[in-house]
Amino acid sequence: MQTLFIPKLNHAITSVADIPSAMQAAGFAYTSIDNVNWPESFPYKPKVEFAAAHTGDALLLHYRVEEQSVRAVSHQDHEHIWEDSCVEFFCMPVADGLYYNIECNCVGKLIVAVGKDRNERQPAPTSVMQGVERWASLGTEPFDTRPEPTKWEVALRVPVTTFFKHKLESFDGLKASGNAYKCGDGLPVPHFISWNPIKTETPDFHRPEFFGQMTFE
Repeated sequence: MQTLFIPKLNHAITSVADIPSAMQAAGFAYTSIDNVNWPESFPYKPKVEFAAAHTGDALLLHYRVEEQSVRAVSHQDHEHIWEDSCVEFFCMPVADGLYYNIECNCVGKLIVAVGKDRNERQPAPTSVMQGVERWASLGTEPFDTRPEPTKWEVALRVPVTTFFKHKLESFDGLKASGNAYKCGDGLPVPHFISWNPIKTETPDFHRPEFFGQMTFE
């Protein structure tokens, strides 16, 4: 099991678009997502890294991706985001079995849901979704598959209230668990890579038994 330290950014973020430069100015480390868990069926590994930080009242995420094609068909939140060029952050903030999946495609369309496994997940209400700020280097307009090598980035500001089934007051000192992923089920070359390795026969990101430890400063 790998561990992730999530440092605190001790100054306010005025815009979600400022997250990448703020993280780099603070010298925060980027972590590779590079576990190819099903190499025989899905050997392709795009280059993916992410940084995570927090401001007490919000989780900050920045993903950087290089892949051989890119896709953003979903027009709105809670569509089939995982079929697009998609990055994901799963987090269990309390050791009660409930974890959140935060899935974002390359133009900032999101899924946020909570549950104990992949079945019967509860989507976040509209008010919660509206509170998650997004920035995407490719813009916000959907597009069909572009079969050319592409670099793209997304940044998210995820308020503590996004974890709507828990009464979290702050991320300060939180001991959590989770995983981070990159996928693209509908791309010309589907792929399923993770930060913490997953030991299952077929692709399945909804496996909290393979979550790594996440410690918030």
